[in-house]
Amino acid sequence: MEKEKVRTAEPSQAIDDPDYEALLSATAAERKRAQTGKIVLRAKEIPWRQNRQALVKTYLTPYGAFDTAAADWICFIHDIKVHSGRHRHQGGIHLFVLEGDGYTVVDDKRFDWEKWDLITLPVKPDGCAHQHYNKEPGKPAKWMAFQYNPFNKPLGNMFEQVEDSPDWKKRKEAGSR
Repeated sequence: MEKEKVRTAEPSQAIDDPDYEALLSATAAERKRAQTGKIVLRAKEIPWRQNRQALVKTYLTPYGAFDTAAADWICFIHDIKVHSGRHRHQGGIHLFVLEGDGYTVVDDKRFDWEKWDLITLPVKPDGCAHQHYNKEPGKPAKWMAFQYNPFNKPLGNMFEQVEDSPDWKKRKEAGSR
């Protein structure tokens, strides 16, 4: 029996991998931002904005301030006049009460809070519906939220608005954005 000689193909010329180069570039930019990004965010430079949840002052969000030393966090203050909107997401967020007395309803169960308390929303893959109430409308009720955003992605990043804040409804009825 004759032995057949099989010739193997020469390795092809390597080509640049744009995905790998983009990864290297993004990683370097992230590292530089972490080393040189803003360390102090000044409250007076951040506007209050009314959204469907409440009157909000947003310090950090993955959709905004990319020039901070720690951009993977979400951090904002809610000023609840009567009650916030109601929404559902996976939880895993910490709310530190800055002022006032109120309560939060999580999946139809009430939890009272006051100044200096910490509210921790439970982590649930299908989300937890929640809404925040000011026990003394006319007096401030404010809390500051802290959430590590990459945590949301493995849980499905679910977010659903269920009911708007009454302040948002008034604003929309008045014809402004």
